[in-house]
Amino acid sequence: MNHPGESLHAGTDGLTVSVATLEEWRHVEEWANGEGWNVGLGDVACFHATDPAGFFLARLGTTPVAAISVVNYSDTYSFMGHYLVHPDLRGQGLGLATWEAAFPHAGNRVIGLDAALPQRSNYAKHGFRAVWDTIRYGGVLTRPGRIAEGTVRIGPGHLDAVAAYDRGWCPADRGDFVRRWLTAPGHVGHATVRDGEVTGYGVIRPAQEGHRIGPLFADTPEEAEALLDTLTADLGPGAGLSLDMPEPQTAGGELVRARGLTERFRTVRMYNGEVPWSRAGQAYATTTLELG
Repeated sequence: MNHPGESLHAGTDGLTVSVATLEEWRHVEEWANGEGWNVGLGDVACFHATDPAGFFLARLGTTPVAAISVVNYSDTYSFMGHYLVHPDLRGQGLGLATWEAAFPHAGNRVIGLDAALPQRSNYAKHGFRAVWDTIRYGGVLTRPGRIAEGTVRIGPGHLDAVAAYDRGWCPADRGDFVRRWLTAPGHVGHATVRDGEVTGYGVIRPAQEGHRIGPLFADTPEEAEALLDTLTADLGPGAGLSLDMPEPQTAGGELVRARGLTERFRTVRMYNGEVPWSRAGQAYATTTLELG
């Protein structure tokens, strides 16, 4: 097990890579927002607790210059994110050195990631294969939300059922993360229930700019629309909203475009081994680009 502050790599003109504490990772959040990621306000605490040994910060001397996370969800699945290099220091091998220091943390697990499109070929060199594009939709809602029939506000009594439903949408059981995500300050979750069974759920949270929805999982387009309307019911006129949707989910694209959201940019989901089964490619919104 790696520990915060433990030096893992040295080289590349004095670069060191170590496991980052939660407080250190809050600086990475600021960095990511400077890159236009629009991280949710409470995301970092939920992220870091999932695998505290999986967040890596590279420094030259005492100056942070690069970051990456390799979060192990299970014995078979990991997710890589937060791959950042200071804009003034790119092209000098710092990112690759940080990658090489952090990559072993995943062991023999299959790794998923959402790559910026220009980096697709670089990930391919490391054995990653593209499986779908993910579209960031954003903008100002042009259609007001409403509390839709058949939706329920997620409370303590629903957490286990929602976590069990989430398992079908992720290649690993991430129940502890889901419970943190649903109960984090500012996070509001709603679910659809049919014949006593959870058939969908979604979470809305405040971000640096407006609000973000993620995840939005549903068995049918009708349930997805009910959740989308309910999640946005309390947003005032002119509220900004964004979410990340796998391109294979065509019905979801129609839903959000009808509400005024437009494509802002794309990433590409990639895996470095056999693509693990899940319904992730049919999500109406992924949870986050950073942790899948």
